[in-house]
Order: sequence, then structure tokens, then C-alpha cells
Amino acid sequence: MARTLKAALLGVALALVAVPTLAEAKDRFVVDLVNEPSTLDPQLQWNPDSYYVYRNIFDNLVTRDDKGQIVPQIATGWKVLSDTQVEFEIRDGVTFHDGSPLTPEDVAFSINRIIDPKLASPQQGQFDKIVKAEATGPHSVVLTLAGPYPALLAQLVKLSIVPKHVVEAVGNDAFNLKPVGSGPYRFESWQRGVAVTLTRNDAYWGTKGPFATAVFRAVPDAATRLADVEAGSADLAVSLDSDLAGQLEASGKGKRLYTLTERLAYLRLNPTKPPFDDKRLRQAVAYAVDKEGITQGILGGLDQPIGQMVTPAHFGWFEDIPGLPYDPDKAKALVAEVGGSPKVEIATGAFFDQRVVQAIQQELADVGFDASIKLVDTPTFLKLIQQGAQGGPVLAVSRSSCACQDADGALYQLFHSGNPWTIVENKELDGWLDDARATLDTDKRLTDYRKVSTFIATELPAVPLFQTVAIYGAAKPLQWTPTPNESLFLNRMTWSE
Repeated sequence: MARTLKAALLGVALALVAVPTLAEAKDRFVVDLVNEPSTLDPQLQWNPDSYYVYRNIFDNLVTRDDKGQIVPQIATGWKVLSDTQVEFEIRDGVTFHDGSPLTPEDVAFSINRIIDPKLASPQQGQFDKIVKAEATGPHSVVLTLAGPYPALLAQLVKLSIVPKHVVEAVGNDAFNLKPVGSGPYRFESWQRGVAVTLTRNDAYWGTKGPFATAVFRAVPDAATRLADVEAGSADLAVSLDSDLAGQLEASGKGKRLYTLTERLAYLRLNPTKPPFDDKRLRQAVAYAVDKEGITQGILGGLDQPIGQMVTPAHFGWFEDIPGLPYDPDKAKALVAEVGGSPKVEIATGAFFDQRVVQAIQQELADVGFDASIKLVDTPTFLKLIQQGAQGGPVLAVSRSSCACQDADGALYQLFHSGNPWTIVENKELDGWLDDARATLDTDKRLTDYRKVSTFIATELPAVPLFQTVAIYGAAKPLQWTPTPNESLFLNRMTWSE
């Protein structure tokens, strides 16, 4: 078994891919986000507006290159000691932004911190197969696992290294407000509700950033983000829809960049609360929503309808699990069978395309639901849906991504009981999820994930909608290739007038 794990882990590429930079580049690079980050502590909240920023402040243990391969970062290599222990060689000569060296003790501290229940990290479920991390030498860290864990490296691409001495000295709250990392950019300032400013780390051990300063601004209105790029006041804008991106290209004042991601949009139906404690009404919602109509008629045909809570970018995707088809007549019949006009409030965050939310509201109304929308800012929405079954909303429209491209990360945190994101508790479902993350047998994992996806398609604690496309508006001189895991690494960009 150890040899199998060794083959699985060591089969991953072991060399960093060099990213060219220009001798001269734009001094000030401005990015328009939708919202300000929920956090700058990389081991707390997990949402795009946060990790767009903090991924540039911190290094991770390992990372993915632009081709999607897992490659070294702070770990230069790794070897399997047994089924439950993996040793990582830690890069020498890396310093944090305060000038102190990054050591194996910092790596072990970072791992132990994120798995510590006291931190209450929403990411904890991604790493809870790790029992402990220990610095075992001047350049080595050993991870002890609860058992064989095939998704280990895929999860570790998100494990950022924080400085032990700083976190312990200032505490979690203060560290979030003034983070210290070892990445290509250092934290400069955070004007709450307005912008986060980073400055280039000229002492960075790897590929240095091309911009002296990077400013991440909170610009909730998509049309304003577009106008900023056209006017040259922003160099990159995230989360444009297809119409706005088309306008940008037609104007000749910028360009559209896009890629299908591992992120998916879905409806979360709370099966513990009325009206969705009645399975017939969960089925009615699934029949009522026209995924094809939404992706083609509203989103411009780039996003792809799906019937599973994973995407084709994940290990654990199945072509033959389509979910319930669009059938409003069946939906109406189910609502009529239950009787009345079931009242539902659709919770959603400002990050989500409100045209889609409004279309879903209308589709639910058309089949007999009394549907309204509750729109909140992103941090509020994240807190809302992390309250478990009893505290969470009856119906939410959301997006999900593990940034790991493995079904373990996509499904475990959302559907295994005990995680802050989950609203379903089922021992059989827990068993399949546990078994799939505890075996190195690929066929066995796929068998378990097929059972999980079939359960979701049948019991409908969630209705998958579509695999999302990330569309960016960019200044013409920007050279950058978006990736499925939505990594916005500044030091992988170049600028060419």
C-alpha cells in the first residue's frame, strides 16, 4: 500500500515552471474585485475575493502550475514513509516579509493550526485527514495521516505557510488585519470597504512580481468594473458576464479573458426545514429550473449545465449522472400535490449573478412557489450558510469550489456531517465519503463517489446548476492565462505595451 501511495504522490511533477517576467513593467496594477476580502488570513474564510488577494501574500506548501500540474513551492520534494506518514523537504533560504527565515517549524505550525478545531476554519474539513505535522529536521516536516489519503497533495495546494512567531505574538484577529507572508507581494494597507494595497517583495525567492504595487478594489457593480477597464483606471476586472465582456471587446479598449473553472453554481435546499423537508418540493425545484435556458439565454453559452456537485475538471465526475431534467409540468404537479403555495426565501450573495437568481425566482413562482430573494453582501452570506441545518437558510443560491480538482474536496465539506457547510446528515453518505478518502484504489474511490453523486441526484439536498466560467476584463497589454482553479497569481502575469 505504501508503494502505491508513493507512486501516486511521486508521480506528480517535481519542478517549478519558470514564468517569464519583463525587465520593465507597469508600476501600479489595479484589480477590480466584486467585494473586499472577507479575510486576509489564508487559513480562515475561503472565497474568491479573499484568495485573489492573499494568495499573493503567502506561499503554499505545493501549488499548481498553469497547466494544472502539482509542483513544488515551499516543499521542494516529498517521499512516503508509510501509508500514514509523508515527509516533505522544505525549501531553504525563504524569508518572511519581516525578514525572518521560513522554517520547518512554521510549516508544521501552519498545518497544525488549520486542523485545530479552536481556529474553527471553514477549510478544516479539507485537511482533517491530517493528524499532525512535525518538524523533524532542519529542512524536513513529516505529516501523520489518519490513513492513506489519495487527495493529500490536491488539498495541500491550498495550504499557505504563516509565520509561527507572528501569529503567536499578535493573535488571529490582529494577524488577519496585518498579515505577514513569504509570497511575491507583501501587505501594505487595507482601507476597509475600499481597497487592499500590496507592494512587491523584491527579496522573493522565486519569480518576482512585474508590478511594484497592486491594488485590489471593492467594486460591487459589474458595469462599473467594465467602465474602469475601458477608462484605464483598472487593469483587470473579475466576474464580468458575457454581455459586459462582449462590450469590452467591441469597444476596443480592453479584452476578454475566460476559462471554464472547477467552480459550480448550485441551489442548496435545506431538507430539515419546511417546505423542503418534503422531498416532493425538492424535486419540484429541480424540475422547475431551466439550466440550459439560464446558461444559453442569460450567461451567453459559456457556462455548462451539470447534474452533479462536481465538474468535468474534478476526479470523480461521471458522464451518466445527469440529474432531473427541466420539466415545469412535473414541478407544478408536485407543488399541487403538496398543496398551497409554498413560501421560500432565496438567500444569495452579491458575488452571484443576480440575473440568474431572478430567473430562478420567476421559474419557482411559475410552478406555484411563493418565492422571494434575500440579497446580502458576501461575508454575511458566507456566515449565513455556515450555520448548519438548523441555523442556515431554507434555500440558497451559491457557488462552490475546493480549488483541488478532486471530488474529496468538492463533496466532503458540503455533504459530510459535522462540517460547517453541510445541511444533510446521513450515515451511509458519510461512510461513502470516508471510504473514498481512505483508499488509494482509484476504482474503489470512483465507486464510492458514484454512490454519493447518485444520492445527491436522488435525495436532492442540492440541485447542481452549471459549471461556471470565469470571465475577466483586462487591459490589452496584460498577458495572463486564467486557470480552472481561479488562481490570480500576479507573478505569473506580464505586461507588454
